[in-house]
Amino acid sequence: MKPVFGKLMDNETRCKHYASEKDIIAIKFYCCNTYYPCFKCHRESVDHALQKWPKEKFNTKAILCGVCRTEMTIETYMNHNACPECGSVYNENCQLHYPIYFDV
Repeated sequence: MKPVFGKLMDNETRCKHYASEKDIIAIKFYCCNTYYPCFKCHRESVDHALQKWPKEKFNTKAILCGVCRTEMTIETYMNHNACPECGSVYNENCQLHYPIYFDV
């Protein structure tokens, strides 16, 4: 199982910042190759700046479904509103944060 760091609230990767029923993904941060539930958890846990995933790396497995623990590529994640493996629906508002994580 891939470890997820940050202020986790449960075993489906919800954190103290985002804990709705649909907040079930973790992101492997480009800058440190470590999974966190959100940019706020990353900021509170490390002493380096967040680096965005470059577009040419969107085929990298860097998204973790907190329900079934499937790792998927950034491209797959961005093109689906639910996990392609277990069907769990993601928070649609996560798209608002794409510019924080990804070079879009």
